[in-house]
Order: sequence, then C-alpha cells, then structure tokens
Amino acid sequence: MAYLLLFLSAFGAATLLPLQSEAVLLGLLIQEQHSVMALIAIASLGNILGSCVNWWLGLKIEQYKDKRWFPVSEPKLQQAQQIYRKYGFWSLLLSWVPVIGDPITLIAGLMKENFARFLLMVSVAKIGRYLFIYLAYAMF
Repeated sequence: MAYLLLFLSAFGAATLLPLQSEAVLLGLLIQEQHSVMALIAIASLGNILGSCVNWWLGLKIEQYKDKRWFPVSEPKLQQAQQIYRKYGFWSLLLSWVPVIGDPITLIAGLMKENFARFLLMVSVAKIGRYLFIYLAYAMF
C-alpha cells in the first residue's frame, strides 16, 4: 500500500495537480520499512509518467487555445513558447522544480519536443531529484 501511495503522489505531483511527493517519500524513508532503491524507483516512475501525461496534453492543447474557457491567454502561451525555443530541451532539466517544472513539460509537448529526448531529460531530472532527497536524508 505504501508503494501505491508513493506512486500516486509522485504521478499527481508531476501533473498540474498541487500535490507533493517529497513528503511521502521522506515519510517512508523515515519508517525504514521499505527498500530505498524501490522507493526511489517507484517515485521516479510515477513522476516521470506524470510528466509524460503533461507532454501528451501539450500535444493536444493548441487546438483549444481559441476557446473561451482556455486557462492561458494567447500572449502568455506565446511567451512560454518563446522561452522554450530559447532554452530548448535543456529546460527539461528543470522539470523537477516546483511551480515551473510541470508547465515546462506541458510546453515541451506543445512545441512537439521529440518524445525520446523528452523522456531522457525528464528522467535525469526526476531521478536526480529523488536521489538528492534520499542523500540529504541519509546525511542527517
């Protein structure tokens, strides 16, 4: 059950939902009842898959930009695209950062970023974040 909770919190945290998987991971690490590598792998997998959902939504989102209910104005959307063009796929290394990371993965889909490259960059960022959390925990 703990692994499922971690997976779901990591998956949700990678989407535009306001969830936080770091607290769940730390709680499970503190309990010392689960394999560290399994916890990191499950959190990473959930978070990476959540980012893949964002990428896919980004691929589909442009067709709705003229709808009244669309949550982003045309100038803001263009601004986000310009920023992504400027920094390119390297910006995906920031996909782990709260607040800006999820929109970056969405914009990558909107910009039709190559999925293999997207997956590689996001995986490096997400796995790196969870490894850092574990190492910081282990040091204290």
